[in-house]
Amino acid sequence: MAMPADRIEGAAGRRVIDVTGGASTTRRDLLAEEVPLAIRCNGEPLAVMMVSPCDLEDFAYGFALTELGVAADELVQVNVQPLLEGIQLDLRTRHPLPTRAADQQRWLPGRSGCGICGHRHLEEVVKQPKAVGQGSFIASSALDVALAGIGARQPLNAATGAIHAAAWARADGTLVVVREDVGRHNALDKLIGAMLREGIDAGSGFALVTSRASYEMVAKAAVAAIPLLAAMSAPTALAVDLATGCGLSLVGFLRDDRHVVYSHAWRLGLR
Repeated sequence: MAMPADRIEGAAGRRVIDVTGGASTTRRDLLAEEVPLAIRCNGEPLAVMMVSPCDLEDFAYGFALTELGVAADELVQVNVQPLLEGIQLDLRTRHPLPTRAADQQRWLPGRSGCGICGHRHLEEVVKQPKAVGQGSFIASSALDVALAGIGARQPLNAATGAIHAAAWARADGTLVVVREDVGRHNALDKLIGAMLREGIDAGSGFALVTSRASYEMVAKAAVAAIPLLAAMSAPTALAVDLATGCGLSLVGFLRDDRHVVYSHAWRLGLR
């Protein structure tokens, strides 16, 4: 059953005054929600992130892999508990956290647009990902197909205009999974978590994000063994360097009939 227009998950209604051409109109607008998410692992506080309050179990699996190095089969419990102050996410792992993850102690609050809040050492911030696999050949036309379809799969952004999306497409560009969040890193973690839970082979297609491609986005995609990441906006120089080093094909400025390839163009049949 579809939600009413003013009750979309991840959005909240507010009264606004719309001024157009000097005339004012009072109406109700839908705004993207930002909710504090307190993450605990094995009973210990780990991080506080600002998130869109939807698809949080997917987020848990993606965050565990990309930030903690915990594979899906190592997670034995994921519990999402709404609280007065926000939402608490409790993770239980089969074994203790890897030493590096346990030592990070991300005690600081994490903003929705920040990927390094809470890290204490430079070596924790920029880490060269392991090499991704061969992956599938991706034709340029497949990127166009995915781009053409993603807008219709973003109901929260359509309602609020303030939400990022991350999508997974088959090699022909057919969209399989799309996840939304107010934070671009969170949207990608949600996508990766959904792929893990659904058993999707990361090497059989590519990921598309509606944001810029910063180094964290490349690192997360590489950890999930995604061989190609396409972004609607620009990459950073560090993102290109990381992608080049781990064998990931990085595409930016994805538009209708245009895109820029920054690394490993061979995967798209280019030299």
